[in-house]
Amino acid sequence: MLYVITGPPAAGKSTWIDAHATARDIVIDLDRITRALTGPGAPTWNQDPVQLRVAHRARYAAMHEAFEVRDKVDVYLIHTMPTGKALARYKRLGARIVVVDPGRDIVMARIDAMRDPDMQRVATRWYRSRSSRSREAMPQSSRSW
Repeated sequence: MLYVITGPPAAGKSTWIDAHATARDIVIDLDRITRALTGPGAPTWNQDPVQLRVAHRARYAAMHEAFEVRDKVDVYLIHTMPTGKALARYKRLGARIVVVDPGRDIVMARIDAMRDPDMQRVATRWYRSRSSRSREAMPQSSRSW
């Protein structure tokens, strides 16, 4: 089974996976991949752009291979803000989409405490995209009042 875990930065996506995945499962998490590819003492977040570039390529390769074996092991993929095209692909693969969101105030407080302030922009964009998506999903009135 493929699980796609989405949510704003600092929402607890990795923590959710830690609570659900087993040692046999495949976890594709850009933060974990970047840590695996960097030397001792590298930051947990706020990685160097060169390191991130290499980690992104490793992530795409891991996704490709993991999607092929999703019927044999559970695959957990963190994708903070998947595009409509990515979501359609995940749905074609039979994915379960899991949204982890403890709320904007908690996310912003966590970012203030632990992350690069630039992550606030990412979180704001995530929340804006959710509110615009919600409006699109609202049914239209059947008549003009």
